Amino acid sequence: MNKMIIYTIIIKYIDQSTLSRANLRIIMKTINIAIFGSSGAIGKALCFEYSKYENVNKIFAFSRTGEILNNKLVTSRKVDYANEESLKIEAQSLNCKLDVILITVGALDNPEKSIKDFSANKFIDMFNVNTIPTALIAKYFLPLLHRDRVTKFASLSARVGSIEDNQLGGWYSYRASKSALNMILKGLSIEQKRLNPESIIFGLHPGTVDSKLSQPFQKKNKEYFTPEFSAQKLREVIESKSINDNGKIFAWDNKVIPY
Repeated sequence: MNKMIIYTIIIKYIDQSTLSRANLRIIMKTINIAIFGSSGAIGKALCFEYSKYENVNKIFAFSRTGEILNNKLVTSRKVDYANEESLKIEAQSLNCKLDVILITVGALDNPEKSIKDFSANKFIDMFNVNTIPTALIAKYFLPLLHRDRVTKFASLSARVGSIEDNQLGGWYSYRASKSALNMILKGLSIEQKRLNPESIIFGLHPGTVDSKLSQPFQKKNKEYFTPEFSAQKLREVIESKSINDNGKIFAWDNKVIPY
């Protein structure tokens, strides 16, 4: 009999007044989640979004500041995404396997309107914050994912990182950093599948969210997602992913974004 059917039957006949979160954890298979960028708008919202669900056992919230989130399921940790030793120490300190890893770090600074605005320093800066952290986090945290069940690893990409979808030009450094991120995710999806056939690695576009990143570029009379709405939609997308989605990029509405 399907395990989920068994869980449903058990829960149906348990006195609901005595069915605590701890009891549910005994009945259900629980998951552990690591979220990087938890001091940012989307990362923080994802921490609180996942904390609502009974099958979540632990949420490890990583940020550069180590900001404490007021939630009993969340363990806040300080880490430097650009420092390999910092990432290595944090990875070694976890005393459990992970089911889901989500990366929500990134920045957008003064994007180029024309190639005349291009500079090598800005280009390197965008790669340092939008591309390299995901690769380094993967290096030290992918080994913590289970090898005998479905696992998910996702990083926030952007629609403007799609080469095929680029109809406007400009934003050279930011676009390139997100395109490179997509390629890293594609490579990881191939490599990790050799270790676990049920591994699912993919990119996520959260939509245009009202956050520090988007505020300098927001237009009047246009609506923007709240971080909470975006987190809810992203969780729905993440939950829906199967092994057939490995290596792809998805928008907040679950539509595939071409490379």
